[in-house]
Amino acid sequence: MTTDLPQNLSSDPNINPVHDIVDVQTTDCCIVGGGPAGAVLALLLARQGISVMLLEAHKDFDRDFRGDTIHPSVMEIMEELGLSDRLLELPHAKMRQIRFKTPQDTVTLADFSHLKTRYPYITMLPQVKFLEFITQEAQKYPSFHLVMGANVQELIAENGVIQGVRYRGGGGWHEVRAILTVGADGRHSRLRHLGEFESIETSPPMDILWFRLPRQPEDPEGGMGRFGQGKIIAMLDRGDEWQVAYVIPKGGYQKLRAEGLEELKKSVVEVVPEFQQRIENLHDWSQVAFLSVESSRVKRWYRPGLLLLGDAAHIMSPVGGVGINYAIQDAVVAANVLSKPLKNGQVQLSDLAKVQRQRELPTRIIQAFQTFIQKRVFAPVLTSNNTFVPPAFLRLPILRDLPARLIAFGVFPSHVKT
Repeated sequence: MTTDLPQNLSSDPNINPVHDIVDVQTTDCCIVGGGPAGAVLALLLARQGISVMLLEAHKDFDRDFRGDTIHPSVMEIMEELGLSDRLLELPHAKMRQIRFKTPQDTVTLADFSHLKTRYPYITMLPQVKFLEFITQEAQKYPSFHLVMGANVQELIAENGVIQGVRYRGGGGWHEVRAILTVGADGRHSRLRHLGEFESIETSPPMDILWFRLPRQPEDPEGGMGRFGQGKIIAMLDRGDEWQVAYVIPKGGYQKLRAEGLEELKKSVVEVVPEFQQRIENLHDWSQVAFLSVESSRVKRWYRPGLLLLGDAAHIMSPVGGVGINYAIQDAVVAANVLSKPLKNGQVQLSDLAKVQRQRELPTRIIQAFQTFIQKRVFAPVLTSNNTFVPPAFLRLPILRDLPARLIAFGVFPSHVKT
């Protein structure tokens, strides 16, 4: 591979510093980040006998995720792996439409029931359960090794090529040497920072507050959006709870905090009156998580010996809940393209470029779609107290299936090569 690291990278103290190393391990592929992209890629490689080490910073998967949607594209990938039926044995809900209510009407943004697939719905499954399921499946293969509590801090670079990582955990510093290192460590990617990847950013006109409220047995399954009085609220089915997303204008969080929690609760009930009693379960701001909505992608997803996937390569807006699914499709393409080079013991820069080439256009198209919805649907609601009138394009029969297909499958669905 040619040397293609930034000129100042090799001298960065985070690249090749000196530590007392507890041990040095070798593997074909070191994946940093045990989220959907990293876990699925590890499984796909391990199934082919490729040595893979998955490093996850947390000590377990049991934490609060906000992405619990598995779209038809991923269910078809699970079916190709022979895992879909077992996955659906886990407790889950099904969202067959994405709808939102206004004070005057109910509008369907996407209806998945018309799609030609065994899975004409979005599967609402806690991400922690999905990750446990995938990693347990991967552990059936002797070439897979999972390390929890591995806090990756440094890249190893030699002659301009990334040769692995150093992480802290388990009593000290550890070193992993690999033919290929994959950064699948999310929207705040450490590897993206260490590799000095350049990003192209957009500024969505909104941020989100997340909190949970009890869900009653008579409540609808799946989810629902509510528009009204300059407010947007989305409700996602998480079994005995609603995961509630309260959308606010970009930069409006401090103003909302200053107005107080009671004002927030009042605003929620104005849009969702059936939460009148349940909102009292919200006692403190500590129950409310703030998400600064971002949308960006790095210009190039790779450097010699290093590849970024999922949110590390492209941060998605929450619109359509497609982030997990695009991350998993990245993993499928990466496995399809890189399995043979990894088996041969050498991954060329052209191999990494091929992964980006196959995944960049679908990413750019879905981000453009998200931006369009944010500007044409969300922004008018958030910036006006007038009655919301849905854009005409949402009612055109000719466009009925387009948003559903784009959200369900993306532009060019990825499939596992057998």
